[in-house]
Amino acid sequence: MADRFITPEGLARVRAQYDELFGIERPKVVETVSWAASLGDRSENADYIYGKRRLREIDRKLAHLARIMKEAKVVDPARQQARDQVRFGATVELADEDDNRRTLTIVGDDEADATAGRIGWSAPLARALIGARVGDERIVRLPSGEKSYEVMEIAYPS
Repeated sequence: MADRFITPEGLARVRAQYDELFGIERPKVVETVSWAASLGDRSENADYIYGKRRLREIDRKLAHLARIMKEAKVVDPARQQARDQVRFGATVELADEDDNRRTLTIVGDDEADATAGRIGWSAPLARALIGARVGDERIVRLPSGEKSYEVMEIAYPS
């Protein structure tokens, strides 16, 4: 089993999602299914059929979130000692060969969101950057081919 690293903020988001599903959404769906079941014939009762389906989806998601919380190894980037190197939780500014810049933060795989600039620590780009210092150049093998990035800045939360 691979390590399931996560930031404290990522764990808080997972816990909030779990609490929302378990405490608010699931009881609403259970209430709808109970009401629909009380109407009698369930074979053509859309509220009952779709409610049961939604209940199964919620229960699968709850099990997944519970597994994440159980297996998670919380790593606080603010406590990182080697702040001159890229490690888990670092926010890194990169420049490619054409001096196009992008900023990304290395987080746990369960909290990755490329649109928000958060990439999972096991992603090819993150693996290539781990251990790099400002000024280092790293070549990343991507599906589209190799690409070179220079580390321009490294920051950690305080």
